[in-house]
Amino acid sequence: MIWLTWRQFRGQALVAVAVLAALATYLVVLGLRIRTAYEVNVDCAGCSVEAAKDVFESAYFTPLLLTGFLVVLVPGIVGAFWGAPLLAREFETGTHRLVWNQSVSRTRWLAVKLGLVTLAGVILTGALSLLLTWAASPYDKLFDGRFDPLLFPTRNIAPLGYAVFAVVAGVTVGLLVRRTVPAMAILLAGFVLLQILMPTLVRPHLQPAVTERVAWTAANAKGLLINGAGEVWTEEVAVPGAWVLTSGPQMLDAAGNPASQEQIESCPRAEPSAHMACIETKGFQMTLSYQPADRYWTFQWLEVGIYLLLAGLLAGFVFWRIPRGLN
Repeated sequence: MIWLTWRQFRGQALVAVAVLAALATYLVVLGLRIRTAYEVNVDCAGCSVEAAKDVFESAYFTPLLLTGFLVVLVPGIVGAFWGAPLLAREFETGTHRLVWNQSVSRTRWLAVKLGLVTLAGVILTGALSLLLTWAASPYDKLFDGRFDPLLFPTRNIAPLGYAVFAVVAGVTVGLLVRRTVPAMAILLAGFVLLQILMPTLVRPHLQPAVTERVAWTAANAKGLLINGAGEVWTEEVAVPGAWVLTSGPQMLDAAGNPASQEQIESCPRAEPSAHMACIETKGFQMTLSYQPADRYWTFQWLEVGIYLLLAGLLAGFVFWRIPRGLN
């Protein structure tokens, strides 16, 4: 049964190996270039970190972002092209009547098929994630932002959970829809939707956020902008390596009360540096809510666990349904 499954799957596996080889070559070259740039711009006497960030952002932000999107999409593609047709094609062509009336039980047939395809998807996704994590490590070290919602799902072990879930979800959709192309489309749409909902509605609440009041200083905020309502927006809040959840903290006065319009306008805005110095002198504060950097691996494991739990529930449903007289 295993040999037969491999023979049926080997064409798709060879395509995956070719794609992996091409992407691996690109990521190795990219990683070596990033390391060379890091040595030249960061690991040198008198180098400016801010200048290095400008160089890295202009040269490597887009390639790493696009490659990261690809790593996140690969599990969805695997689920659509490998998982969804696994049962849907059998129903669509009617071959399930022949296959499931042989000496091999339906449960064993499904276990071997699903196990092989899931393993292949995990290997492919894991290899890409490992290569991207290695290639981007100097960039991530410089910007200290691997908790960023755009970076978190592309690094380390999180994509492995996505791969397992996507394959099992594809099989489940194929079982319910029984049409290959619609099952593929539904799986892809659902996977993309889940990738949007996870960082916005689920991940921020996996653990209670740390909330604290900090002084409003040049070291704590960059890109200062205050609107008429006293709401403070920043491009960056200096909590090293953390995932800052507060997007628009309100400015507070020295006593911790919301700053009034008169208090805010008492600092002239003509010169940004003088404006910030005035704010620091008056003791303005803000409340920050964030997930600390030391929770990164906890969140990685929690996210993998969530996707594995979902995959387990879906697999349980499929194995429960298959032996029960599908025609």
